[in-house]
Amino acid sequence: MAKLESNPSDAPYGSWQSPVSADLLAGAQVRLAETQMVEDRVYWLETRPAEKGRCVLVEFRDGEFRDINPAPISIRSRAHEYGGGSYLATAGEVFFVAGEDQRIYRLALVPGAVPEVLTPELECRYADLTLDPHRNRLLAVQELAGDTAHTEEKARLVAIDLARPQSAPEVLASGADFYSTPRISPDGMHFAFLRWYHPNMPWDGTELVLATLDAKGAIKSEQVIAGDSNESIFQPEWSPRGELIFVSDRNDWWNLYAWRNGECSCLWERPAEFATPQWVFGMRTYGFTGENEILCCFTEDGSWSLARLNLRDGSHAMIESDCRDIQSVSCSHANGAFIGGSATSAPAIYRLHRDTPQQPQPIHSSARFEIDPGYISVAEPETFDCNGRKVHGFHYPPTNRDYRIRQDQAPPLIVLSHGGPTGATETGLNLKIQYWTSRGFAVFDVNYSGSTGYGRAYRERLAGNWGILDVEEVCAAARMLVERGLANPSQLAIKGSSAGGYTVLAALTFHDTFNAGTVLYGIGDLSALAQDTHKFESRYLDKLVGPWPAAEETYRARSPIHHIEKLDCPVIFFQGLEDKVVPPAQAQTMVEALRAKRIPVAYVPFAEEGHGFRQGQNIKAALEGELYFYSNLFDFPYTGPKPDIEIQNAEFLRG
Repeated sequence: MAKLESNPSDAPYGSWQSPVSADLLAGAQVRLAETQMVEDRVYWLETRPAEKGRCVLVEFRDGEFRDINPAPISIRSRAHEYGGGSYLATAGEVFFVAGEDQRIYRLALVPGAVPEVLTPELECRYADLTLDPHRNRLLAVQELAGDTAHTEEKARLVAIDLARPQSAPEVLASGADFYSTPRISPDGMHFAFLRWYHPNMPWDGTELVLATLDAKGAIKSEQVIAGDSNESIFQPEWSPRGELIFVSDRNDWWNLYAWRNGECSCLWERPAEFATPQWVFGMRTYGFTGENEILCCFTEDGSWSLARLNLRDGSHAMIESDCRDIQSVSCSHANGAFIGGSATSAPAIYRLHRDTPQQPQPIHSSARFEIDPGYISVAEPETFDCNGRKVHGFHYPPTNRDYRIRQDQAPPLIVLSHGGPTGATETGLNLKIQYWTSRGFAVFDVNYSGSTGYGRAYRERLAGNWGILDVEEVCAAARMLVERGLANPSQLAIKGSSAGGYTVLAALTFHDTFNAGTVLYGIGDLSALAQDTHKFESRYLDKLVGPWPAAEETYRARSPIHHIEKLDCPVIFFQGLEDKVVPPAQAQTMVEALRAKRIPVAYVPFAEEGHGFRQGQNIKAALEGELYFYSNLFDFPYTGPKPDIEIQNAEFLRG
């Protein structure tokens, strides 16, 4: 913890000492995911950087915490590369996908139990586990490896006989490009699931299929009851009464619907989003707290809220909470649990108990520390104009109680471009943002056109316009803050990962707004991405850019690697060498081109990392390497240990 000063000091922006250290982010915070409730117990997954990114299932029961999977077992699905839906907890046992071999295991919830493998050795991955108690079987999405290096994986819905471990799974549904969310009705006679086809992504268009089962569990007949290529369905679930509830964006907003008497009816029409883009399996925004009630969360204007909704009359009651980010809602009886984060507290597991129905209580934080509010910058929502378009984002001013805001100079600015590009930034406490604001940087996090949370029309703005609208808008955000005197025009950086990394490179190549860029596993060549990426996103660019290869000229025109003569400012690249989504060649090609052009450039590869960094030492190295890079470029003191990076062409950093 930094020393508290009664009289704030003067020091150059960027050099402020802060308790939000790289060591803190690398070792004292875990990532929370996949909340599940079983009776009065709460389960969740923790990704622990200090254990090289191992995913651990944690149980909270009777006020006690217990790790379920012993080391070195890591619970993680790699289906679609992004995973999710990695486990299913029941009253007496848990089923999970092991990260190492991607097989499904069963583990009794008693001390000393040994995991039992359920699936045979196949080159495949599993996700979205659900139980069919009527037939003693486990249902799952199976992603089967392609027959050759040039054929796609095959997606199927399968049933795993729990009485015959390691027997071949029975195929229930196949033929679609993708499947998710298999759900059995309470009486065991009906089966609901989602499917979709290339070139759609699940936020573009999915089909909700309702199937009738025979006594053995095979599909006798099926019908599409909602969804098409222009309607996105999210999280179908059966209510205790046997009604099928789901989320649809048919009215431009992802709202809640019910299938009753052969018709779909909206449960709560509201200009808000009760869903998020299905990048991973197992996402949940609502759960049942009774036969006629659900606990749900939704986002409006970039901030999440929690409510109870009556399924009979549509009445609702808001639940008071400081949480601005809410996800992974799960319920059991009248109890609920979710992951929530406020503006000043790290994401935590919250429980909503039947005895205190309006007061969510945190039971476990993702952080093993507390930070004085004097070091925390709170997001300020902004809506600004860009070429006649209203665009949203959040401004974080530099904040550190030990240092004085200088009146004679504006701070350096980092504009953040989130991934996806169909993603969104939120307003809960994000220590990776506080790392910068507590050191004297301003940060602006942009929900550019194409982001979720503002309705389907806003999301579809980017169709055919990726590399155009998003790039214009991140540049407009920086100019807006400069015009207000809130950012130094000679110290403007832009940072992004994955698709956000492409926006970074396009902004640096085709505009002259920024002075530096940071790219984490980003994209410089759209043509290579269309040909090299994994199945889930292999046709994503058809809508964002144009059909491949018919629109090859457009791909080339928007690819920074083909216009390297226009890129004239320093860039630092961080890349996982096991990345299957954005292969390392993307970064390596850009680095070589900039090196040859004598532009200052740094390249930091990480072995044993994929699309996103999970290991503590690599999280630390990336943060400290980026700060060191900026200190050299923006000429402020760097007081930490020199990171193990080399800035090529460093002699050209400041002219």
